[in-house]
Amino acid sequence: MEKQDNTNDESITTDQDETTNDENMDTTQDETIPDIEAIGEAQAQEEAQAQAPEESDEARFDSLDEEFRSKMQAQVDEANNQATEAKEKLLRAYADFENFKKQLQKEKYNMIDYASEKFASDLLAPIDALQMAIVSSKGDFEPSQVVQKLQEGMELTLKAFNTVFEKHDITEVEYGKHDPELHQAVMKIDDEKFETGDIVEVLQKGYKYKDRLLREAMVSVAN
Repeated sequence: MEKQDNTNDESITTDQDETTNDENMDTTQDETIPDIEAIGEAQAQEEAQAQAPEESDEARFDSLDEEFRSKMQAQVDEANNQATEAKEKLLRAYADFENFKKQLQKEKYNMIDYASEKFASDLLAPIDALQMAIVSSKGDFEPSQVVQKLQEGMELTLKAFNTVFEKHDITEVEYGKHDPELHQAVMKIDDEKFETGDIVEVLQKGYKYKDRLLREAMVSVAN
């Protein structure tokens, strides 16, 4: 009987130990098994925190990119405006130049067409003198007086012509020795009073306009 009791006691003790071990295991398992929900929330927060800076950087870059494009567009618009303004100025300047060139051409042609206007106007005085001489010769005069009036009129006319010529730089060529560039020798004369090449007589006067020969003189030259 005593032996059975001991066995029962041992069995009870064993059961108690197993129960204690089971409780300890449950406690240990409770302590070591993590909370899945808590872990999920933590991971979500970490991911949110990790993504937040990236999204912020992206937004900032987008903002900078938009600002850069805006500045570049403003510069392009300004450059286009300046180019348009420069083109308009160039077109206006070209139009002004063309008008100025046409005006110069017109003035040039007018100068050419009316270059002799002043000279023609000055020739009116000799013509007036010649007409007065003709009118005077038709008066009731003696023949000798008519000749005298005509001579005076021609002298006045010639004087008026010479005045006009001097005013317009028209002068007679020089006479002395024969110069083939100024004189045309139409005859040669043997005269001991002159040396060879001397001009003996002027048959038709020669004239120069400034330094240019208008007409060579017709002369006789001594042999």
